[in-house]
Amino acid sequence: MSDSGLLEAIWRNLVLGVVQGLTEFLPISSTAHLKVVPVLLGWGDPGVSATAVIQLGSIAAVIGYFRHDLRSVLRGISRAVRRGQWREPDARLGLAMAVGTVPILIAGLVIKLSWPGYETSPLRSVPAIAIVSIVMAVLLALAEKIGPRSKRLAQVEGRDGLVVGLAQALALIPGVSRSGSTLTASLFDSWKRPDAARFSFLLGIPAITLAGVVELRDAFADFSLVGVLPLMVGILSAAVVSWLAIDWLLKYLQRHSTWIFVIYRLLFGVLLLAWWSVAGSN
Repeated sequence: MSDSGLLEAIWRNLVLGVVQGLTEFLPISSTAHLKVVPVLLGWGDPGVSATAVIQLGSIAAVIGYFRHDLRSVLRGISRAVRRGQWREPDARLGLAMAVGTVPILIAGLVIKLSWPGYETSPLRSVPAIAIVSIVMAVLLALAEKIGPRSKRLAQVEGRDGLVVGLAQALALIPGVSRSGSTLTASLFDSWKRPDAARFSFLLGIPAITLAGVVELRDAFADFSLVGVLPLMVGILSAAVVSWLAIDWLLKYLQRHSTWIFVIYRLLFGVLLLAWWSVAGSN
């Protein structure tokens, strides 16, 4: 790879890392933006493998940010296994995280084994992403409007993990947003906004980690040692921006609603459809 080619690859992965960090934990769909932004910039679709590896930066950020919560969960599960204290809050949270991860594991495995053309399927097309973004905006608006918002994280049960976990599995559809679907389901299920976001982040740790690890070998196999450097830049930028996004969202939802994301997703979807119709007619 020439020096100019290396610099170009580093720049592209830096941009992808920033996009990943901004959109992974905000309810606006990282998959959609990682698909659409490079296309709009004329770079083409970076592919599932490359974007999954960049997600490792996001998982490093969320593990680091919630390290104390994770330590408490592990201790709670350990105590529950030794003493049968499964009604303790930390043990229940760990159980809910485990139960909530199962649906996306099953759905992901089914897609991996039975849908070899998934990466180029119509679901990953620009108009499909636009329509899904609009639909999810409407659902988030409904959840914001009618959700009673009374449940706290300390009250979490295995049943909550299943409900939110089923919503998380929908994030395999580009444009849905893992954060957006889990936040929407939580609001429908009576969660307070900050607690819903916190559980969404914690629940996402196993799912995002497994997605990155599964694609890790294939993604790095396509690169030389020199070519790995751009991916590392993407991972690092995703980690830094993800940390900032997590911190901002948790603080934002303490005092504000999710309407800003509803409006953004509606505009994103409508503008994408408009751009695609114009581009398709030329």
